[in-house]
Amino acid sequence: MSTPLGYTYDDLHVGMRFRSPGRTITDADLVGFAGLTGDFSELHTSDVYADASQFGQRVAHGMLGLAYAHGLMWARTGELRQTAIAFLGIGDWRFVNPIFVGDTIFVGYVIEELRDSRSKPGQAIATFDVQLVNQRGDILQRGKKALLCSKEPLAAVAASHTANTAGVAQ
Repeated sequence: MSTPLGYTYDDLHVGMRFRSPGRTITDADLVGFAGLTGDFSELHTSDVYADASQFGQRVAHGMLGLAYAHGLMWARTGELRQTAIAFLGIGDWRFVNPIFVGDTIFVGYVIEELRDSRSKPGQAIATFDVQLVNQRGDILQRGKKALLCSKEPLAAVAASHTANTAGVAQ
């Protein structure tokens, strides 16, 4: 049985909707991100401070939410594995509501624009309207993300798929 390798460029269209799997934010996420970035703000690391804050509890780093939003999209789902070449950037990103320890986050994203690359005829740019939401459907973060896409299935995907199945009993 073959494993699907995701959508090809020809499958994509403006208005196409995606939703990521969920991921629950843990205390270890906050501590690990603080260590990685050096951002040990008490709002993220001190229950005493955070309990007295306007939020009443510790809040995840905004950039942690953005990082997880990115990972939950294309990398985790594999939906655009056949076409995704490179992440091009973020536009108009907003931190709308706090992310708390215990929140399960999901990413909803819609293809807002799909256009040919001006410099590379075999490539295109897909712009997504993105919303990071929690288990209650509250919007936590939102903005635009741009992805460079190949109009032909990527040879690297086929090579990786073949390498992953080499030597596996059929």
